[in-house]
Amino acid sequence: MMAIFVLDGTVVRSLDDFWRVLMDAFDSPGRQYFGRNLDAFADCLSGGPGGPEADDYVVEWHDHAVSREHLGYPETVRQLELHLARCHPSNRAAIEARLAAAHDGRGQTVFDQLVEIFESRAPGVLRLQ
Repeated sequence: MMAIFVLDGTVVRSLDDFWRVLMDAFDSPGRQYFGRNLDAFADCLSGGPGGPEADDYVVEWHDHAVSREHLGYPETVRQLELHLARCHPSNRAAIEARLAAAHDGRGQTVFDQLVEIFESRAPGVLRLQ
């Protein structure tokens, strides 16, 4: 039987909210959570810690348009500024370029990155509703 995990997009107003909502949806007794970053999220969807226990599942992201708005360029700028503050010096130029693009409303948003990770690590699992 296919498991359905529902994300309430109306409460996703930041990347931190997304992590909380996703972990709540995947939660089961004794569940180990993944780190709250994009790499750990990708690993989670590939069978790593924090992922769903079901082999056959879908994730329904209800009211995803609300999340898309809140995980747009302002949140992307905020996340890139946080990343820039702690990144390795060799990565600064790339992060600064992405940050400048986000300030101009260009490039991938946090929402776009999350959807891309779903599509690359768990193709066909995500249903935007």
